[in-house]
Amino acid sequence: MNAVATTRATSLRAEPMFEGVRPLSSQAETAPRVSSPADLLRERAAAVGQRVAAQPRRLGWRKRLIVALTVTDAAAVVGSLLVAQFVRFRTSGLAAATPQSDVAYLSLCAAIAVVWLVSLSAARSRMIRNIGTGTVEYQRVVNATLITFGILAVVAFLLQVDIARGFLAVALPLGLALLLAGRVVWRYVLHSMRRVGRCTTGSIIVGRPDDVARVVEELRRQYRVGYRAIGTTFAGSARAPQSRSMDLPTVEFTELAATSKRTRTRAVIVAGDLPGGSATIRRLGWELENMNTELILVSRLTDVAGPRIHLRPINGLPMVHVDLPQYSGFNHAVKRVFDIVTAGVAIVLLGPLIGGIAVGVRLSSPGPVLFRQVRVGVHGSRFTMLKFRSMVTDAEARLRELQDRDEGNGVLFKLKDDPRVTPFGRTLRRYSLDELPQLWNVLIGDMSLVGPRPPLASEVERYEEDVNRRLLTKPGITGLWQVSGRSNLSWEESVKFDLYYVENWSITGDLVILLKTVRAVLGSRGAY
Repeated sequence: MNAVATTRATSLRAEPMFEGVRPLSSQAETAPRVSSPADLLRERAAAVGQRVAAQPRRLGWRKRLIVALTVTDAAAVVGSLLVAQFVRFRTSGLAAATPQSDVAYLSLCAAIAVVWLVSLSAARSRMIRNIGTGTVEYQRVVNATLITFGILAVVAFLLQVDIARGFLAVALPLGLALLLAGRVVWRYVLHSMRRVGRCTTGSIIVGRPDDVARVVEELRRQYRVGYRAIGTTFAGSARAPQSRSMDLPTVEFTELAATSKRTRTRAVIVAGDLPGGSATIRRLGWELENMNTELILVSRLTDVAGPRIHLRPINGLPMVHVDLPQYSGFNHAVKRVFDIVTAGVAIVLLGPLIGGIAVGVRLSSPGPVLFRQVRVGVHGSRFTMLKFRSMVTDAEARLRELQDRDEGNGVLFKLKDDPRVTPFGRTLRRYSLDELPQLWNVLIGDMSLVGPRPPLASEVERYEEDVNRRLLTKPGITGLWQVSGRSNLSWEESVKFDLYYVENWSITGDLVILLKTVRAVLGSRGAY
């Protein structure tokens, strides 16, 4: 522990460090100075304990969330099984609909429901750390459902039990759809609570000043993850200038474990390396044992997605394997097939809408229906990107007179109230309907449904060397940039999201982005 250098504690007049603690009053600020931060923290923890003891006990938000998910899962499972029985035997008018068959299938429904709910628990689909973010929660729900019906099929085969295929054909997809819908609803509720600072895990961030500042900033930006920075512990060099702007109380490293034990801190996040290396982290883990506190290590493998990281434990030499990104092969072939099928179906289904928009563009302002612009595609190739025209025909000629009003990110020209946009075009842009003709670009292979934003040739000329990696895959109609802020993103943020996608794309990730795109478009956030 002596190898860990700590910094002098700052004032605790900032954001409350512990859940349920209010900021100190002005009277407290004028009170005599406490001799050490540890003494002050102990006093505040004791005050919290007294207030909590005086209030009626109730379940914490984690337990309430698990109970809510369990009840919702049970309702989805039971409901789907009862609907399957009704549809199979009541609406079809089969002779099998007898009191005896009703009792038999009700017993079968009860057995399936028990196995289904047990499978959901065994698959750890309600693990708090996976609820609210990512796709792991949904994957575990799907796995538990498939395991349940796999067990049912094996048991039915071994015991020679004849189960109506129509019953299973309704119960399986309906149950899975209801389970996933329930998780989506509760995820939306959880995100709404976290947006206002509730249902979060109070965390102390430990590490070198620059690393701590980076993690604090990311946690504040990614509030949906549910970890809220409530304190910091600096190790190593003197505090960096930007760390003072975090406005968080500081705990000495030697007091970290004791502070976590006495208070309601639920997580200690180690940002990067610590002086003393793995030995320091190991001792910190020992001190946090039996405290109901998570120990989280933030990987220095920045911009590397979890599925690409594989741990291979070897005695004395734990090895982390990182899969290198591939830009050809089977997965890319599957992506291309998915693009062709989805774009083709979308063009057919959205044909009336596309036709109506074309008529609206023609009637709303003089000029062509489509706007054509040369963009840069995969490996620097050029292609003509199609969009519904949303501006007046002389928009390019009027660009120079608007340059001084640029609200963009330094590379792309953006103006929220651009006078060149037609009234009808403003509506198209708000809901990204002007991009529907790009489905044709996807169909002929110039673009993909999901990918980096298609850049202009003038932008590519200004790329730094690393940014050119955006061109290793086809540009997309939507992407991480679309679901993460659209025009509200800075140039650096846009590049960061595009490069992350290029390095870590997957079919499952593309499906998630497409679903998030629907939400982003309906919310019209960052669209102008």
